[in-house]
Amino acid sequence: MSLEKYFARFILITFFGVVSCQTGDNKLVHQAGTEPVDIVEFKTKVEVVLQYDEDDYIWFHPRVVAIPGNKTGSNPSVVMTLQKHLSADDHYSGLKVMRTDDMGESWTGPIAPPELDWQKGSEKTMLSVCDVTPGWHAPTQKMLAIGAQIWYDSAGKSIESMRTLTAYAVHDPKKGMWSKWQGLPIPPLEEYNSVRSACAQWLVEPDGTLLLPFYIYKKKPNNAPRGPSSIIVARCTFDGDRIKYSEHGNIISLNVKRGLAEPSLIKFGSKYFLTIRNDLKGYVSKSDDGLNFQPIKEWKFDDGTELGSYNTQQHWLSHSDGLFLIYTRRGAKNDHVQRHRAPLFIAQIDPVELCVIRKTERILIPEHGVPMGNFGAAAITENESWVTVSEFMWPAWNEEARKSGAAGKTFLARVIWSKPNRMVQDLNNK
Repeated sequence: MSLEKYFARFILITFFGVVSCQTGDNKLVHQAGTEPVDIVEFKTKVEVVLQYDEDDYIWFHPRVVAIPGNKTGSNPSVVMTLQKHLSADDHYSGLKVMRTDDMGESWTGPIAPPELDWQKGSEKTMLSVCDVTPGWHAPTQKMLAIGAQIWYDSAGKSIESMRTLTAYAVHDPKKGMWSKWQGLPIPPLEEYNSVRSACAQWLVEPDGTLLLPFYIYKKKPNNAPRGPSSIIVARCTFDGDRIKYSEHGNIISLNVKRGLAEPSLIKFGSKYFLTIRNDLKGYVSKSDDGLNFQPIKEWKFDDGTELGSYNTQQHWLSHSDGLFLIYTRRGAKNDHVQRHRAPLFIAQIDPVELCVIRKTERILIPEHGVPMGNFGAAAITENESWVTVSEFMWPAWNEEARKSGAAGKTFLARVIWSKPNRMVQDLNNK
């Protein structure tokens, strides 16, 4: 189906209605030896923004950013970035953009800004930027799209031997213009073959500097398989046009399978938190300065049992009164889903013990037989945060998945807070 044909289908569909998050007979969870954790109540509403169910591509990596309104108290515009996942594994199109100016009641796009398209290398190579997370930089009133370079051969297969950097593009909403993709050199890490801030939530500090989490690995000689990847967080400056590296913190490593990858960073209170992907388990860490982190800790429930999230990303939602994790996991009658990457869960965490509070866990987006592991999460207004994800129909273009309700949907899950999220006002006023 062509883009033109399904533009007419951009009628926002309320998919599951509104679901209350009940917390039982107590709004507090007490951990031994720690202060009580205030439980933040919320409702959820899941909608379908986009739907495409053909066998040539699927929509992938949808993530949103709020661009503050021009008037005090007005709702923001929201921009969604997303890509086509083509027929080869990890073969992505250039970046596409959608936009809503009425809080998701209607959307325009996807459009394809030429600046965000593939870049031609040699006769047989092509460079794309994937795993993009957009964000707002209030000091310069610019939007940043930050992702990772990936090289392809003529068949669409990724070329692992070619060095890849983090890449970014800048959008000026006042002019409606995008910059071209720019690479982000990290001079102290020139020895690493890959320095990627990919599928990563990142932060803007009060002084306007950026905190970007990366996963890095070195190339081995003679085209041998790469070693395990490690994690760092780097502080960078942004002047409205270019990002420049300033410093980075400790290197976090785990010599298990492919190591650590796809870190996401959040600030809650005065502390910084990382959630990290590994092939076997998800991990978490905490920091006082956003650069140097404590030894990683396996994600568990507060009763000590394993969370069961593995080999995919997790992301954060931060409310001024509570910190939340979005994730997938085993043990949800979902053995039929590849890597247990559906349903999508939300739960509040204990920021002292670094564990998931089991009684707060809710299904945010139900499963329909296909994975939903590559998603985004962002604060939009004081009252709402949004989680976005697409059904990963490839390589499961089959009737069994469709019988379960899968149809190439791109979901928007609204997390509607019971009390205002004061952090959003702080972010917009930085």
